[in-house]
Amino acid sequence: MRKLTNHAIGIQQGSRVIFSDFEDGGEMWTGRGPREARVRIEFPEAFKTTPVIMTALAMFDMDDSSNQRADLSHSRVSPEGFDLVFRTWGDSRVARVRADWTAIGEAVGEDEWGLY
Repeated sequence: MRKLTNHAIGIQQGSRVIFSDFEDGGEMWTGRGPREARVRIEFPEAFKTTPVIMTALAMFDMDDSSNQRADLSHSRVSPEGFDLVFRTWGDSRVARVRADWTAIGEAVGEDEWGLY
């Protein structure tokens, strides 16, 4: 369990298209085998400490003539941002993916000052 020790808790949310490969014949749509797409999310306001991230598929468009394989995760989490990571493999053909995210963590309080 992660316990937040600061009285100021921040929540930031967003939605991001990770890729749209069907338009230009990109790797997720035309490729085979293990593939990965990664985008950096920068928070509008940095957290005081590294936040907890929750991600969810908000939209996916996949070819129905192959297996639909998807793995959505995140990495490189810092107080300033994180990477959204989408992976697929095998013969899956993924046209596009949008992910929603929520970050919850300690925020810098209005009465705090210093370099964060």
